[in-house]
Amino acid sequence: MNNKSKLRIIKIGGNIIDSPSLLTKFLADFNTVEGKKILIHGGGKIATDFASQMGIEAKLVDGRRITDDPMLDIVTMVYAGLVNKRVVAQLQALDCNAIGLSGADGNSIKAVKRPVAAIDYGWVGDLSEDSVNEKALSLFLENGFTPIFSAITHNGEGQLLNTNADTIAASIAVALSAEYSVSLIYCFEKKGVLKDVNDEESVVREIQQADFIPLQKNGTVAGGMIPKLQNAFDAINKGVKDVFIGHAADLALLHENQFGTRIMK
Repeated sequence: MNNKSKLRIIKIGGNIIDSPSLLTKFLADFNTVEGKKILIHGGGKIATDFASQMGIEAKLVDGRRITDDPMLDIVTMVYAGLVNKRVVAQLQALDCNAIGLSGADGNSIKAVKRPVAAIDYGWVGDLSEDSVNEKALSLFLENGFTPIFSAITHNGEGQLLNTNADTIAASIAVALSAEYSVSLIYCFEKKGVLKDVNDEESVVREIQQADFIPLQKNGTVAGGMIPKLQNAFDAINKGVKDVFIGHAADLALLHENQFGTRIMK
């Protein structure tokens, strides 16, 4: 019998952050999610807009941001500052006792600078199995706080690092799965894994590990969905109870077990 208390770890992407109306609706839905929860957010296009206002060129390689010295200042100000505090303030207005965090706060998440290979990504942080300080996060959760994480971490030696928000969400989920029954929820622009990519209602409600290869072979799971599911099964194999992938606008459907695609062992 599993007596662990439930914990939901929810990640939202930049498209929600970029739209004040979508963000307001999402946070109202997030507030209705019962029990312990953690929110992880990316930065959206706001950092790129700020950079261009300041004459700093945003550099991307294969869709990944190069974080040089000026860009690190921008993403820290925007992700850990402006965006994070906007989210926290809106949740406080809904009586959700949110606390805004970067990985440096409470030494919550330590990363290492990505080694330079073919591409130098600059101040980008990679996570390892012992990156997340689960004791610190448990303290927040057990004392009634709802942690809101930006995608900024640190290396423990005074250096801030820009870290992928999906990776942060998965690492937190795995680290806390020893103490909690963890559901990891990725909110993105589709309603889930679709049987027919042109039909938003053709959601595959449940995928188990044995289904993964057949779904790739028949083309249901393709392109960017393959790494999403690989990462989901990786988290499940490391102790996370289940992973959901669905549309941010549907978060309220979690109550009815109708949110997106549930991925499980």
